[in-house]
Amino acid sequence: MSLDDERNDGLYGGSGETRTRLPEGEGGGQDGYGGSRRSSRSSSRSLVTVVGVVVLLIAAIAFANRGGGGSSGEGSGDSEKPGAAPTAPTGERPVDGKTSGIPSGFAKSEQGVQSAASNYAVTLVSADILKPARRAQIVRQIFVPDKVAALERDFGKTYSKEFLDKVGLDANGNPAPGETYVSRTVPVGTKTTAYADSAATVQVWCTGAFGTAGQNTTNPVSNDWFTMTFKLRWTGGDWKVERYSSKDGPAPVNGDNKVSTADEIAKAVQEYGGFTYAR
Repeated sequence: MSLDDERNDGLYGGSGETRTRLPEGEGGGQDGYGGSRRSSRSSSRSLVTVVGVVVLLIAAIAFANRGGGGSSGEGSGDSEKPGAAPTAPTGERPVDGKTSGIPSGFAKSEQGVQSAASNYAVTLVSADILKPARRAQIVRQIFVPDKVAALERDFGKTYSKEFLDKVGLDANGNPAPGETYVSRTVPVGTKTTAYADSAATVQVWCTGAFGTAGQNTTNPVSNDWFTMTFKLRWTGGDWKVERYSSKDGPAPVNGDNKVSTADEIAKAVQEYGGFTYAR
């Protein structure tokens, strides 16, 4: 079962969340280093994939070459119901710097609050949140001041010694020698559902890799998809989290990817750094 069941969706809405996964039993067809995932690809599936890529390329080329000679759609009435805002460079810097290693100084705008929510999602569902000393810094930096004391207590109860034992970590949030604990979150998209001068609600659609990379692990690294909802408040010249929650999905169909070894996953985590996210 997923440890998502450990989340707390009460007053602080998911303040105790982790995406760490526990083994889901034997012979269940689950992906993992010891799982029964298929490693071969059928020729028919490969053919369908190739055809699909070719079709997409043709469509992309046609779209790129279109324009200039016909109607642009202006005045058609469709512009009154725009779709999701494109994720494209704006020329604006998302933040001015970092505080305690966490991006800070977000703009007081809808773009700024979406950037804040994205970066906070990465931090709150990271390996650092399981380390008591680091967790205290994260809570004080990310959350509104009047929630900090209660959240520190709640996080401490949620990430107890028993919980850390369950995911294979010691009291300081460190894995056993020779193992690497992985909790990498990647924002896929953001959506503002409410925005005012000093308050906003933002949803962040995420994916990531979570688990322990090691030869004898019972918690292998796997992929997950989830959506986090943040209620943020403008205070002290920056956006801070008042509460947040999380739910599963939307999740695409799993690709037929070859599963990497524990050593490959551990090496990737050590060699590839993260990003500062901007809308």
